[in-house]
Amino acid sequence: MNTPSSIEPSHYPNVMADLRATFESGLTRDLAWRDRQLAALNDLLEDHEDRIVEALGQDLAKPKQEVFLGELALLYSEIKYARKHLKKWAKPRGVRTPLAGQPGKSFIVPEPVGVVLIIGAWNYPIQLILGPLIPAMAAGNCALLKPSEVAPKTAHLVATLLPAYLDQRAYRVVEGGVEETTALLAERFDHIFYTGGSAVGRVVMAAAAKHLTPVTLELGGKSPCVVDDSADLKSAARRIIWGKCLNAGQTCIAPDYVLVTPKQKAPLIQMLGSELDRMYGKDRLSSSDYCKIINERHFDRLAAYLDEGEIAIGGETDRTTLKIAPTVLTDLKPDAECMREEIFGPILPVIEVANVEAAIDWIKAREKPLAAYLFTGNSSHEKKFLGAISTGNVCINDVLMFMLVPDLPFGGVGTSGMGQYHGRAGFDQLSHLKAVMRRGRFPEIWIRFAPYSALKTRLLKIFG
Repeated sequence: MNTPSSIEPSHYPNVMADLRATFESGLTRDLAWRDRQLAALNDLLEDHEDRIVEALGQDLAKPKQEVFLGELALLYSEIKYARKHLKKWAKPRGVRTPLAGQPGKSFIVPEPVGVVLIIGAWNYPIQLILGPLIPAMAAGNCALLKPSEVAPKTAHLVATLLPAYLDQRAYRVVEGGVEETTALLAERFDHIFYTGGSAVGRVVMAAAAKHLTPVTLELGGKSPCVVDDSADLKSAARRIIWGKCLNAGQTCIAPDYVLVTPKQKAPLIQMLGSELDRMYGKDRLSSSDYCKIINERHFDRLAAYLDEGEIAIGGETDRTTLKIAPTVLTDLKPDAECMREEIFGPILPVIEVANVEAAIDWIKAREKPLAAYLFTGNSSHEKKFLGAISTGNVCINDVLMFMLVPDLPFGGVGTSGMGQYHGRAGFDQLSHLKAVMRRGRFPEIWIRFAPYSALKTRLLKIFG
Protein backbone atom coordinates (compact mmCIF):
# COMPACT_ATOMS: atom_id res chain seq x y z
CA MET A 1 0.00 0.00 0.00
CA ASN A 2 1.58 3.27 -1.10
CA THR A 3 1.81 6.32 1.10
CA PRO A 4 -0.24 9.22 -0.28
CA SER A 5 1.73 12.26 -1.28
CA SER A 6 1.45 15.07 1.25
CA ILE A 7 -0.75 18.01 0.37
CA GLU A 8 0.93 21.39 0.44
CA PRO A 9 -0.93 24.33 2.00
CA SER A 10 -0.98 26.08 -1.37
CA HIS A 11 -3.18 23.24 -2.63
CA TYR A 12 -5.74 23.47 0.18
CA PRO A 13 -8.11 25.69 -1.84
CA ASN A 14 -8.16 23.06 -4.59
CA VAL A 15 -8.80 20.28 -2.06
CA MET A 16 -11.66 22.29 -0.60
CA ALA A 17 -13.10 22.95 -4.03
CA ASP A 18 -13.02 19.23 -4.79
CA LEU A 19 -14.71 18.32 -1.51
CA ARG A 20 -17.36 20.97 -1.97
CA ALA A 21 -18.05 19.81 -5.51
CA THR A 22 -18.49 16.28 -4.20
CA PHE A 23 -20.91 17.48 -1.57
CA GLU A 24 -22.91 19.54 -4.04
CA SER A 25 -23.12 16.51 -6.36
CA GLY A 26 -25.32 14.77 -3.78
CA LEU A 27 -23.07 11.72 -3.49
CA THR A 28 -22.95 11.78 0.31
CA ARG A 29 -26.72 12.11 0.74
CA ASP A 30 -27.36 8.50 -0.24
CA LEU A 31 -27.86 6.41 2.91
CA ALA A 32 -26.58 3.21 1.33
CA TRP A 33 -23.37 5.01 0.32
CA ARG A 34 -22.93 6.33 3.87
CA ASP A 35 -23.41 2.83 5.26
CA ARG A 36 -20.77 1.42 2.90
CA GLN A 37 -18.30 4.10 3.98
CA LEU A 38 -18.90 3.32 7.66
CA ALA A 39 -18.42 -0.39 6.93
CA ALA A 40 -15.17 0.42 5.11
CA LEU A 41 -13.91 2.38 8.12
CA ASN A 42 -14.64 -0.64 10.31
CA ASP A 43 -12.72 -2.83 7.83
CA LEU A 44 -9.76 -0.45 8.01
CA LEU A 45 -9.58 -0.83 11.78
CA GLU A 46 -9.99 -4.61 11.72
CA ASP A 47 -7.50 -5.15 8.89
CA HIS A 48 -4.78 -3.02 10.46
CA GLU A 49 -5.10 -3.51 14.21
CA ASP A 50 -1.48 -4.67 14.40
CA ARG A 51 -0.21 -1.60 12.54
CA ILE A 52 -2.29 0.66 14.78
CA VAL A 53 -0.87 -1.03 17.89
CA GLU A 54 2.64 -0.62 16.50
CA ALA A 55 2.17 3.08 15.71
CA LEU A 56 0.66 3.85 19.11
CA GLY A 57 3.46 1.87 20.73
CA GLN A 58 6.00 4.10 19.03
CA ASP A 59 4.20 7.35 19.81
CA LEU A 60 2.99 6.65 23.36
CA ALA A 61 4.26 3.19 24.36
CA LYS A 62 0.62 2.09 24.64
CA PRO A 63 0.11 -1.55 25.60
CA LYS A 64 -2.03 -3.54 23.19
CA GLN A 65 -4.89 -3.81 25.66
CA GLU A 66 -4.95 -0.05 26.18
CA VAL A 67 -5.06 0.43 22.41
CA PHE A 68 -8.17 -1.71 22.34
CA LEU A 69 -9.75 -0.23 25.48
CA GLY A 70 -8.97 3.41 24.83
CA GLU A 71 -9.02 3.60 21.04
CA LEU A 72 -10.52 0.73 19.03
CA ALA A 73 -13.36 -0.55 21.22
CA LEU A 74 -15.11 2.81 21.25
CA LEU A 75 -14.71 3.20 17.49
CA TYR A 76 -16.08 -0.27 16.76
CA SER A 77 -19.03 0.43 19.04
CA GLU A 78 -19.76 3.83 17.49
CA ILE A 79 -19.59 2.50 13.93
CA LYS A 80 -21.91 -0.39 14.74
CA TYR A 81 -24.35 1.88 16.54
CA ALA A 82 -24.39 4.45 13.73
CA ARG A 83 -24.99 1.82 11.05
CA LYS A 84 -27.81 0.28 13.07
CA HIS A 85 -29.61 3.59 13.62
CA LEU A 86 -28.68 5.54 10.48
CA LYS A 87 -32.03 5.19 8.69
CA LYS A 88 -33.96 6.16 11.81
CA TRP A 89 -31.77 9.20 12.52
CA ALA A 90 -32.03 10.43 8.93
CA LYS A 91 -35.85 10.20 8.73
CA PRO A 92 -37.99 13.33 8.97
CA ARG A 93 -39.11 13.82 12.59
CA GLY A 94 -42.70 14.83 13.03
CA VAL A 95 -43.62 17.53 15.54
CA ARG A 96 -46.98 18.85 16.76
CA THR A 97 -48.69 21.56 14.75
CA PRO A 98 -50.85 23.88 16.90
CA LEU A 99 -54.49 24.48 16.11
CA ALA A 100 -53.75 27.88 14.57
CA GLY A 101 -51.48 26.17 12.05
CA GLN A 102 -54.13 23.72 10.84
CA PRO A 103 -54.53 22.26 8.34
CA GLY A 104 -50.84 21.48 8.25
CA LYS A 105 -48.02 19.12 9.11
CA SER A 106 -44.72 20.11 10.71
CA PHE A 107 -41.53 18.10 10.72
CA ILE A 108 -37.76 18.30 11.02
CA VAL A 109 -35.53 17.12 8.18
CA PRO A 110 -31.92 16.27 9.14
CA GLU A 111 -29.59 17.28 6.34
CA PRO A 112 -25.79 17.30 6.06
CA VAL A 113 -24.08 20.61 6.68
CA GLY A 114 -21.38 20.27 4.01
CA VAL A 115 -17.61 20.03 4.46
CA VAL A 116 -16.36 19.39 8.01
CA LEU A 117 -12.83 20.00 9.28
CA ILE A 118 -11.78 17.54 12.01
CA ILE A 119 -8.66 18.40 14.01
CA GLY A 120 -7.55 15.50 16.19
CA ALA A 121 -5.55 15.28 19.42
CA TRP A 122 -2.35 13.38 20.19
CA ASN A 123 -3.33 11.56 23.39
CA TYR A 124 -5.79 9.20 21.66
CA PRO A 125 -4.66 9.86 18.11
CA ILE A 126 -6.81 7.18 16.46
CA GLN A 127 -10.00 7.57 18.47
CA LEU A 128 -10.02 11.37 18.54
CA ILE A 129 -9.59 11.77 14.78
CA LEU A 130 -11.85 8.91 13.63
CA GLY A 131 -14.43 9.25 16.42
CA PRO A 132 -15.75 12.59 15.08
CA LEU A 133 -15.49 11.25 11.53
CA ILE A 134 -18.14 8.61 12.27
CA PRO A 135 -21.00 11.08 12.89
CA ALA A 136 -19.73 13.29 10.07
CA MET A 137 -20.03 10.31 7.71
CA ALA A 138 -23.35 9.16 9.12
CA ALA A 139 -24.81 12.66 8.71
CA GLY A 140 -23.73 12.74 5.04
CA ASN A 141 -20.90 15.25 5.14
CA CYS A 142 -17.58 15.44 3.38
CA ALA A 143 -14.62 15.75 5.76
CA LEU A 144 -11.03 16.92 5.83
CA LEU A 145 -9.01 15.32 8.63
CA LYS A 146 -5.96 16.84 10.33
CA PRO A 147 -4.36 14.30 12.73
CA SER A 148 -2.04 15.59 15.45
CA GLU A 149 1.58 15.92 14.43
CA VAL A 150 2.59 15.35 18.07
CA ALA A 151 1.85 11.63 17.49
CA PRO A 152 3.62 11.42 14.10
CA LYS A 153 3.61 7.65 13.53
CA THR A 154 -0.13 7.42 14.08
CA ALA A 155 -0.85 10.55 12.05
CA HIS A 156 1.10 9.13 9.12
CA LEU A 157 -0.68 5.79 9.41
CA VAL A 158 -4.07 7.53 9.27
CA ALA A 159 -2.99 9.49 6.20
CA THR A 160 -1.79 6.26 4.59
CA LEU A 161 -4.76 4.03 5.31
CA LEU A 162 -7.81 6.24 4.91
CA PRO A 163 -7.43 6.87 1.16
CA ALA A 164 -7.21 3.10 0.58
CA TYR A 165 -10.57 2.45 2.28
CA LEU A 166 -12.73 5.56 2.05
CA ASP A 167 -13.98 7.46 -0.99
CA GLN A 168 -11.31 10.11 -1.63
CA ARG A 169 -13.86 12.30 -3.34
CA ALA A 170 -15.46 12.87 0.07
CA TYR A 171 -12.72 12.28 2.65
CA ARG A 172 -9.16 13.63 2.68
CA VAL A 173 -6.32 13.72 5.19
CA VAL A 174 -3.75 16.48 5.68
CA GLU A 175 -0.58 15.99 7.70
CA GLY A 176 1.46 18.77 9.27
CA GLY A 177 1.81 21.09 12.22
CA VAL A 178 0.99 24.67 13.14
CA GLU A 179 1.62 26.08 9.65
CA GLU A 180 -0.68 23.56 8.01
CA THR A 181 -3.39 23.93 10.64
CA THR A 182 -3.27 27.72 10.33
CA ALA A 183 -3.65 27.47 6.56
CA LEU A 184 -6.58 25.08 6.93
CA LEU A 185 -8.34 27.41 9.35
CA ALA A 186 -8.18 30.19 6.75
CA GLU A 187 -10.47 28.12 4.51
CA ARG A 188 -14.25 28.22 4.78
CA PHE A 189 -15.72 25.07 6.30
CA ASP A 190 -19.31 24.32 7.22
CA HIS A 191 -18.36 22.96 10.65
CA ILE A 192 -15.10 22.63 12.56
CA PHE A 193 -14.59 19.87 15.11
CA TYR A 194 -11.54 20.38 17.32
CA THR A 195 -10.25 18.23 20.17
CA GLY A 196 -7.38 19.57 22.28
CA GLY A 197 -6.42 22.32 24.69
CA SER A 198 -8.32 25.51 25.45
CA ALA A 199 -5.58 27.82 24.13
CA VAL A 200 -5.75 26.36 20.62
CA GLY A 201 -9.51 26.05 21.01
CA ARG A 202 -9.71 29.85 21.24
CA VAL A 203 -7.59 30.14 18.07
CA VAL A 204 -9.91 27.73 16.26
CA MET A 205 -12.99 29.61 17.40
CA ALA A 206 -11.53 32.97 16.33
CA ALA A 207 -10.71 31.59 12.88
CA ALA A 208 -14.17 30.07 12.56
CA ALA A 209 -15.78 33.39 13.47
CA LYS A 210 -14.40 35.00 10.29
CA HIS A 211 -16.66 32.70 8.24
CA LEU A 212 -19.41 32.36 10.88
CA THR A 213 -18.57 28.65 10.95
CA PRO A 214 -20.10 26.65 13.81
CA VAL A 215 -17.64 24.76 15.99
CA THR A 216 -17.55 21.77 18.28
CA LEU A 217 -14.76 22.17 20.82
CA GLU A 218 -13.82 19.17 22.95
CA LEU A 219 -11.32 20.69 25.35
CA GLY A 220 -10.67 19.50 28.88
CA GLY A 221 -10.08 20.93 32.32
CA LYS A 222 -9.54 19.76 35.85
CA SER A 223 -11.99 16.89 36.36
CA PRO A 224 -12.58 16.49 40.12
CA CYS A 225 -13.10 13.24 41.98
CA VAL A 226 -14.88 13.35 45.35
CA VAL A 227 -14.67 10.54 47.92
CA ASP A 228 -17.08 10.91 50.82
CA ASP A 229 -17.36 9.14 54.19
CA SER A 230 -19.73 6.50 52.84
CA ALA A 231 -17.60 5.47 49.84
CA ASP A 232 -16.30 1.93 49.36
CA LEU A 233 -12.60 2.75 49.49
CA LYS A 234 -11.31 -0.45 47.92
CA SER A 235 -13.50 -0.03 44.87
CA ALA A 236 -12.83 3.71 44.73
CA ALA A 237 -9.04 3.28 44.89
CA ARG A 238 -8.99 0.60 42.20
CA ARG A 239 -11.13 2.60 39.80
CA ILE A 240 -9.40 5.92 40.43
CA ILE A 241 -5.98 4.39 39.83
CA TRP A 242 -7.15 2.71 36.62
CA GLY A 243 -8.66 5.96 35.32
CA LYS A 244 -5.65 8.05 36.29
CA CYS A 245 -3.01 5.66 34.95
CA LEU A 246 -4.72 4.82 31.67
CA ASN A 247 -2.50 6.36 28.98
CA ALA A 248 -0.26 7.62 31.82
CA GLY A 249 -2.93 10.14 32.80
CA GLN A 250 -2.93 11.75 29.35
CA THR A 251 -6.71 11.55 29.14
CA CYS A 252 -9.00 14.59 29.03
CA ILE A 253 -11.53 12.96 31.38
CA ALA A 254 -9.02 11.40 33.79
CA PRO A 255 -9.61 12.29 37.44
CA ASP A 256 -7.39 15.34 37.80
CA TYR A 257 -7.46 15.57 41.59
CA VAL A 258 -9.25 13.96 44.54
CA LEU A 259 -11.24 15.74 47.23
CA VAL A 260 -11.57 13.46 50.25
CA THR A 261 -12.90 13.76 53.80
CA PRO A 262 -10.51 13.64 56.80
CA LYS A 263 -11.82 10.21 57.83
CA GLN A 264 -11.09 8.69 54.42
CA LYS A 265 -7.87 10.45 53.41
CA ALA A 266 -5.21 8.23 55.01
CA PRO A 267 -6.89 4.89 54.24
CA LEU A 268 -7.61 6.02 50.66
CA ILE A 269 -3.97 6.91 50.05
CA GLN A 270 -2.90 3.53 51.48
CA MET A 271 -5.31 1.72 49.18
CA LEU A 272 -4.19 3.77 46.18
CA GLY A 273 -0.66 2.49 46.85
CA SER A 274 -1.87 -1.09 47.16
CA GLU A 275 -3.74 -0.86 43.87
CA LEU A 276 -0.67 0.57 42.14
CA ASP A 277 1.38 -2.38 43.40
CA ARG A 278 -1.26 -4.79 42.15
CA MET A 279 -1.57 -3.24 38.70
CA TYR A 280 1.99 -2.14 37.93
CA GLY A 281 4.27 -3.78 40.51
CA LYS A 282 6.91 -2.09 42.62
CA ASP A 283 9.05 -0.94 39.67
CA ARG A 284 6.34 0.98 37.84
CA LEU A 285 8.66 2.75 35.43
CA SER A 286 9.57 -0.56 33.83
CA SER A 287 6.03 -1.91 33.62
CA SER A 288 5.06 -2.89 30.08
CA ASP A 289 1.45 -2.06 30.99
CA TYR A 290 2.24 1.60 31.57
CA CYS A 291 2.55 4.30 28.89
CA LYS A 292 5.17 6.99 28.47
CA ILE A 293 4.73 10.76 28.35
CA ILE A 294 4.32 11.97 24.77
CA ASN A 295 7.49 14.11 24.57
CA GLU A 296 10.19 15.91 26.54
CA ARG A 297 8.29 19.19 26.77
CA HIS A 298 5.34 17.55 28.48
CA PHE A 299 7.68 15.41 30.62
CA ASP A 300 9.48 18.49 31.94
CA ARG A 301 6.19 20.26 32.65
CA LEU A 302 4.91 17.30 34.67
CA ALA A 303 8.20 16.70 36.48
CA ALA A 304 8.10 20.29 37.75
CA TYR A 305 4.76 19.60 39.44
CA LEU A 306 6.40 17.01 41.69
CA ASP A 307 8.00 19.78 43.75
CA GLU A 308 4.68 21.48 44.51
CA GLY A 309 3.51 19.10 47.22
CA GLU A 310 4.45 16.22 49.49
CA ILE A 311 5.00 12.98 47.56
CA ALA A 312 2.91 10.33 49.31
CA ILE A 313 3.35 7.67 46.60
CA GLY A 314 5.65 7.47 43.58
CA GLY A 315 7.65 10.41 42.30
CA GLU A 316 10.18 8.40 40.26
CA THR A 317 11.05 9.73 36.80
CA ASP A 318 13.16 8.65 33.83
CA ARG A 319 13.65 11.27 31.14
CA THR A 320 15.38 8.85 28.78
CA THR A 321 12.24 6.70 28.56
CA LEU A 322 9.85 9.64 29.15
CA LYS A 323 8.20 7.83 32.04
CA ILE A 324 6.91 9.31 35.28
CA ALA A 325 5.68 6.89 37.92
CA PRO A 326 2.08 7.26 39.10
CA THR A 327 2.39 9.81 41.89
CA VAL A 328 0.09 10.91 44.71
CA LEU A 329 0.72 14.43 46.01
CA THR A 330 -0.57 15.89 49.28
CA ASP A 331 -0.19 19.19 51.15
CA LEU A 332 -0.59 21.33 48.05
CA LYS A 333 -1.42 25.00 48.14
CA PRO A 334 -4.62 25.92 46.26
CA ASP A 335 -2.64 28.27 44.01
CA ALA A 336 -0.03 25.63 43.07
CA GLU A 337 0.49 25.40 39.33
CA CYS A 338 -0.79 21.83 39.20
CA MET A 339 -3.98 22.95 40.96
CA ARG A 340 -4.56 25.73 38.41
CA GLU A 341 -3.69 23.92 35.18
CA GLU A 342 -4.98 20.62 33.83
CA ILE A 343 -2.34 18.07 34.84
CA PHE A 344 -2.74 15.68 31.90
CA GLY A 345 -0.32 13.19 33.38
CA PRO A 346 0.06 10.52 36.10
CA ILE A 347 0.11 12.92 39.04
CA LEU A 348 -2.83 12.83 41.44
CA PRO A 349 -3.22 15.58 44.07
CA VAL A 350 -5.26 14.50 47.10
CA ILE A 351 -6.94 17.40 48.88
CA GLU A 352 -8.68 17.14 52.26
CA VAL A 353 -12.12 18.76 52.55
CA ALA A 354 -14.52 18.69 55.48
CA ASN A 355 -17.47 17.09 53.71
CA VAL A 356 -19.36 16.79 50.43
CA GLU A 357 -20.69 20.34 50.75
CA ALA A 358 -17.14 21.68 51.05
CA ALA A 359 -16.10 19.62 48.02
CA ILE A 360 -18.98 21.06 46.00
CA ASP A 361 -17.99 24.60 47.01
CA TRP A 362 -14.39 23.88 45.96
CA ILE A 363 -15.46 22.66 42.52
CA LYS A 364 -17.96 25.47 41.94
CA ALA A 365 -15.29 28.09 42.72
CA ARG A 366 -13.35 26.92 39.65
CA GLU A 367 -13.95 26.55 35.91
CA LYS A 368 -16.54 24.00 34.83
CA PRO A 369 -14.88 20.61 34.26
CA LEU A 370 -15.29 18.18 31.39
CA ALA A 371 -16.09 15.36 33.84
CA ALA A 372 -16.81 15.00 37.54
CA TYR A 373 -16.73 11.90 39.72
CA LEU A 374 -18.31 11.07 43.05
CA PHE A 375 -17.71 7.94 45.13
CA THR A 376 -20.50 7.56 47.66
CA GLY A 377 -22.99 5.20 49.20
CA ASN A 378 -25.24 8.09 50.18
CA SER A 379 -28.11 8.82 47.78
CA SER A 380 -28.67 12.32 49.18
CA HIS A 381 -25.02 13.18 48.50
CA GLU A 382 -25.42 11.89 44.95
CA LYS A 383 -28.53 14.01 44.42
CA LYS A 384 -26.85 17.09 45.89
CA PHE A 385 -23.75 16.59 43.71
CA LEU A 386 -25.74 16.12 40.50
CA GLY A 387 -27.83 19.19 41.22
CA ALA A 388 -24.96 21.49 42.16
CA ILE A 389 -22.11 20.68 39.77
CA SER A 390 -22.18 21.97 36.19
CA THR A 391 -19.99 19.64 34.15
CA GLY A 392 -19.96 17.95 30.79
CA ASN A 393 -20.24 14.42 32.15
CA VAL A 394 -20.70 12.72 35.53
CA CYS A 395 -19.94 9.21 36.74
CA ILE A 396 -21.04 8.00 40.17
CA ASN A 397 -18.83 5.34 41.84
CA ASP A 398 -16.56 4.97 38.82
CA VAL A 399 -14.53 7.00 36.32
CA LEU A 400 -14.54 7.27 32.51
CA MET A 401 -17.14 4.52 32.01
CA PHE A 402 -19.87 6.78 30.62
CA MET A 403 -17.84 6.71 27.39
CA LEU A 404 -19.13 3.17 26.77
CA VAL A 405 -22.76 4.27 26.43
CA PRO A 406 -23.53 5.40 22.85
CA ASP A 407 -26.79 7.07 23.90
CA LEU A 408 -24.95 9.37 26.34
CA PRO A 409 -23.77 12.54 24.58
CA PHE A 410 -20.17 13.50 25.28
CA GLY A 411 -18.98 17.08 25.47
CA GLY A 412 -17.94 19.93 27.69
CA VAL A 413 -19.50 23.07 29.13
CA GLY A 414 -17.95 26.48 29.62
CA THR A 415 -14.18 26.37 29.23
CA SER A 416 -14.23 22.56 28.95
CA GLY A 417 -15.85 22.78 25.54
CA MET A 418 -19.02 23.22 23.53
CA GLY A 419 -21.10 20.82 21.50
CA GLN A 420 -21.58 17.09 21.97
CA TYR A 421 -21.11 13.89 20.05
CA HIS A 422 -21.36 10.08 20.27
CA GLY A 423 -24.46 8.27 19.03
CA ARG A 424 -27.38 10.36 17.84
CA ALA A 425 -25.93 13.45 19.54
CA GLY A 426 -23.03 13.34 17.08
CA PHE A 427 -25.34 12.84 14.10
CA ASP A 428 -27.44 15.83 15.16
CA GLN A 429 -24.36 17.93 15.95
CA LEU A 430 -23.08 17.52 12.39
CA SER A 431 -26.48 17.89 10.73
CA HIS A 432 -28.67 20.87 10.05
CA LEU A 433 -32.09 20.12 11.51
CA LYS A 434 -34.20 21.87 8.89
CA ALA A 435 -37.66 22.96 10.04
CA VAL A 436 -40.45 22.30 7.53
CA MET A 437 -44.19 23.01 7.55
CA ARG A 438 -46.56 21.77 4.87
CA ARG A 439 -49.88 23.61 4.73
CA GLY A 440 -53.20 22.44 3.39
CA ARG A 441 -55.34 24.82 1.29
CA PHE A 442 -58.63 24.33 3.12
CA PRO A 443 -60.19 25.30 5.41
CA GLU A 444 -58.71 28.78 5.50
CA ILE A 445 -58.20 30.30 8.96
CA TRP A 446 -59.73 33.69 8.19
CA ILE A 447 -59.08 35.35 11.53
CA ARG A 448 -55.40 35.98 10.80
CA PHE A 449 -56.08 38.21 7.79
CA ALA A 450 -56.86 41.94 7.66
CA PRO A 451 -59.02 43.79 8.25
CA TYR A 452 -58.34 43.19 11.95
CA SER A 453 -60.92 43.44 14.69
CA ALA A 454 -61.35 42.97 18.42
CA LEU A 455 -63.21 39.71 17.74
CA LYS A 456 -60.36 38.33 15.65
CA THR A 457 -57.88 39.25 18.38
CA ARG A 458 -59.96 37.44 21.01
CA LEU A 459 -60.25 34.34 18.81
CA LEU A 460 -56.50 34.34 18.13
CA LYS A 461 -55.85 34.38 21.87
CA ILE A 462 -58.14 31.39 22.28
CA PHE A 463 -56.90 29.29 19.38
CA GLY A 464 -53.33 30.55 18.92
